[in-house]
Amino acid sequence: MSEGLFGVEAVSRLPGFAKRVLVTGGAGFIASHVVVSLVQKYPNYMIINLDKLENCASLKNLEVVSQKHNYKFVQGDICDPGFIKELFDKEKIDLVLHFAAQTHVDRSFWHRHEFNYVNVYGTYILVGAAYEANVEKFIYVSTDEVYGGGCDQEFDESSPKKPTNPYATSKAAAECFVQSYWERYQFPVVITRSSNVYGPHQFPEKVIPKFISLLQQNRKCCIHGSGLQKRNFLYASDVAEAFLTVMKKGKPGEIYNIGTNFEMSIVQLAKELIHLIKNTSSDAETEYWMDYVKDRPINDLGYPMNSGKMYSLGWRPKVPWKEGIKKTIEWYQENFHNWKNAEKALEPFPVAEESV
Repeated sequence: MSEGLFGVEAVSRLPGFAKRVLVTGGAGFIASHVVVSLVQKYPNYMIINLDKLENCASLKNLEVVSQKHNYKFVQGDICDPGFIKELFDKEKIDLVLHFAAQTHVDRSFWHRHEFNYVNVYGTYILVGAAYEANVEKFIYVSTDEVYGGGCDQEFDESSPKKPTNPYATSKAAAECFVQSYWERYQFPVVITRSSNVYGPHQFPEKVIPKFISLLQQNRKCCIHGSGLQKRNFLYASDVAEAFLTVMKKGKPGEIYNIGTNFEMSIVQLAKELIHLIKNTSSDAETEYWMDYVKDRPINDLGYPMNSGKMYSLGWRPKVPWKEGIKKTIEWYQENFHNWKNAEKALEPFPVAEESV
């Protein structure tokens, strides 16, 4: 057995898998839930987790499946063309779910180059390699933020893209690369746009784990601006099920909104978490744990989406907010230090190391 670039693990632990599925960014938040679901629900599929293992990723997210016969981890960079080409050549990939990305909106204002490099160029490299390898389906994981900030209308998949921050702009640009492979070659790509996802495994730079972690350390929630911005929150296991549905039933060339009607303002979110974690009984007690800070340059009011196309595939969100947030709070009590630099993520804003 040749070790090669990917070591002895380059050959499947068991032969004869029905499909070989590549999940990029599989040690990150949403993708780790998807990997676990795939490994457990499809024992006849080989699930290959490709991740660079930067700050937001942790292999602890995959411990429950790390010894399964149909799971394999490969460390690598989607922006390395030679590495990606050899990966597809060696692994004979059938399906791709592309999650790997820089995702923190606040950070994108100060690190535009990095976001464009990873999110746009990395996707360009990956979809090109998938096309050359004749992959059966390529699923690109985008975001509701590509629609822009108006919350007086419900966005459907035909709504124009009007991104207002560097993160959303990079995701919208990557969508264009992916969609062009369908338009030009009829290469079977599918694009998804999901609401804000929460649950275990999320790096604490995002609002729900940040507020939970701050409160659990007896620190105040840092609320950007007025806090009146609204977000639709979707539990991690629900969105994982949505991606498995898209993998099986999503039609090539289509875009699917993966959303929920459950909506909450950031202020209301803070108040609810304060009540649950600090057991406050009055408005004054609750307000004590809220610290209003300067807003980021642009903070969209909301992204309400129509998810009728996903519903037509048979998917519906199932986990109620009260159940999901309870599980999430309990998980962070034990797992806050799963990542490098978790403490630094609790700062109100990322450090502005660059301005281009």
